[in-house]
Amino acid sequence: MTLSAAFTDFVMAMERVEQCLRRVTRALDDAGIPYAVVGGNAVAAWVARVDPGSTRTTRDVDLLVRREDADRISAAITALGLRRDDMRRLVLFVDPAEPSRRAGVRLVWAAGKVRPSYAHAAPDVSEAVREPGAFAVLGLPALVRMKLTSFRPIDRVHVADLLGVGLIDDRVRASLPADLLARLIEIEREQEPD
Repeated sequence: MTLSAAFTDFVMAMERVEQCLRRVTRALDDAGIPYAVVGGNAVAAWVARVDPGSTRTTRDVDLLVRREDADRISAAITALGLRRDDMRRLVLFVDPAEPSRRAGVRLVWAAGKVRPSYAHAAPDVSEAVREPGAFAVLGLPALVRMKLTSFRPIDRVHVADLLGVGLIDDRVRASLPADLLARLIEIEREQEPD
């Protein structure tokens, strides 16, 4: 495959993720199911408010939802042609025509620990924010808490992106428990020039 063809495939893959995000959130909105976009798409939405050129791509859609809405969510999303796959710790909806098994819609249960080892539970969908005509995105303080709780390499990069465009202010800092504030300071130190 040529570099030009590979780049075209990359752009098409990113467009499929955006289309999936919009289709799924529209279906949940139409069904009256509360949710919040989280993960890379939420970070991109926040970063784009300040500097659209500083956003990163992501290959999937992560949605914070309430466990009690699982059946209604499943009905709304499978009606779009996505197939539900129950995995060990998560529920994933995949497009049977999508070549990548990593792509899809991943549900994150609100107000529960994403992993048993995490010190903090995921936020509730009540912490979502929404602008007219847009999908619901997890509010910035809650998103930062989620990213610092997870603290995987990609989460650290996402926090650095939010720091880089000046979104993590005193209000966000004040919302962090001491252990997560320490993690934020660690990322800030890593970002300091040598």
